[in-house]
Amino acid sequence: MSKEVWKSFEENQLTHSAAHYLMTINALILDHGYARVTDIAKELNITRGSCSISLRPLKKRGLVLEDDNKFLHLSEEGKRLAELVERNDELLEILFRDVLGVDDDQAEIDACKIEHLLSIETSVKLSNFIQLMQSDKAVVKNFLKELRKQSTDCTHNTEECEFCRTVCFFEEAGKKQSSKSKKVSA
Repeated sequence: MSKEVWKSFEENQLTHSAAHYLMTINALILDHGYARVTDIAKELNITRGSCSISLRPLKKRGLVLEDDNKFLHLSEEGKRLAELVERNDELLEILFRDVLGVDDDQAEIDACKIEHLLSIETSVKLSNFIQLMQSDKAVVKNFLKELRKQSTDCTHNTEECEFCRTVCFFEEAGKKQSSKSKKVSA
């Protein structure tokens, strides 16, 4: 990795938290016609005080607007960002769940972790990819069939395995499965 690439993470338009505030406001307005601090706090399961503090930078950036009656609205930019993040979340969940075969709950969690980090270019390419994967084309069906059959020839020896390098993903996945099984049986 380039010595400068990791710094681009800090240049994101939105933090994870900010993205969820915008999406929550957007959802409340769509569902109820309005959004207030108390509604957002309840939806995000946080205190009103924490919610108010977290909304300040979004208001300062002009993404969230407050009227005289304390109702919150999204600016055009705030609404655009909320909708982009929501769409990224949908696309990522489809990729993880329907293409890669990740468990529903894990697909939702992983999509949530990165939904706000994608560039527009990546979002467009991902959208095109998902659109193709959801088509009825024979080549896509064959690809997905082969993908489902794919198994990795992992030696669990990180010095020799071309997949794992220094940490064996497959052993880590096995540990997680074992941990889940113990929790379920307890």
